[in-house]
Amino acid sequence: MRGTCAVVTGGAGFVGSHLCRRLLAEGYKVICVDNLLTGSRRNITGLGSAGHFRFIPWDVSERVRIDEAVDVVFHLASPASPAAYLRYPLETLTVGSAGTHNTLDLAHEKGARYVLASTSEVYGSPHVHPQTETYWGNVNPIGPRSVYDEAKRFAEALVTAHGTTRGTSTAIARIFNTYGPRMQPTDGRAVPTFVVQALTGQALTITGTGTQTRSLCYVDDLVDGLLRLHSSTTPGPVNLGNPDEITMLDLALLIREAAGSDSPITFTGRPQDDPDLRCPDIRRARAELGWSPTVDLREGMARTISWFRSVHHDASTRPTVGSDTAH
Repeated sequence: MRGTCAVVTGGAGFVGSHLCRRLLAEGYKVICVDNLLTGSRRNITGLGSAGHFRFIPWDVSERVRIDEAVDVVFHLASPASPAAYLRYPLETLTVGSAGTHNTLDLAHEKGARYVLASTSEVYGSPHVHPQTETYWGNVNPIGPRSVYDEAKRFAEALVTAHGTTRGTSTAIARIFNTYGPRMQPTDGRAVPTFVVQALTGQALTITGTGTQTRSLCYVDDLVDGLLRLHSSTTPGPVNLGNPDEITMLDLALLIREAAGSDSPITFTGRPQDDPDLRCPDIRRARAELGWSPTVDLREGMARTISWFRSVHHDASTRPTVGSDTAH
């Protein structure tokens, strides 16, 4: 895709930074737009040296102005972890509404493809399992998680309306739990929490009984799905995630073993509205994108733990475990 220009909002975040790197490797010119509310310049260190990467420190909740031609807009900007969106509830709602509107207008102005990074959180605490794209969800609109859930649900409605009324080429990716290098160690999600606890000899803290399930997709697989969605004509929504479920207790045990740790396991109370089950039905992704995850959980976790070891997190770091979320 030489000469193709991609705008990635939230490009200094966990998933966004991996997407920027993959796009550059594929020959794209990349414009990363991020206000660094939850992202980090460390995640994009060195990318500018390639000559095809530009960073714009900007909040897309304000109108976005880019002079050059743009071929695709990936809208990933949003706090995504429970700790982040509970700390920034108004910012989360605003970037899901005004930020989505502004980036849609940018895509329409440029004649670009638009890909929304939505979330499995739109399904809430599901009554259908595994979750299909036709399921409408079970969401508490005024609960503590609602700022993220409803921001993404509104964003999906806005993307759909823009596509049907203005002809913008749009696509919706519903991202399920994703993990890998460059996750923030204290963001409250299960994987970085367990990894840091295992590496620093702390007790691995599991909320509830640990029987609640999640399905974990390695970040490289997710990025591949986003690129396939962009290259298709599929409007979505399309679930992107790993359909192999694991309980939180089994996940903690797997991480402890992979880290070579003898940390004990402890149990704490569960957050309000924490889903019991979370697993994607990916038949649509397989049929329309030819996509399914390929990285085994043990292999992906080994890569993730290796990265956490390499960055030498301070042993005094004591993450607060919350509920895992999509990205």
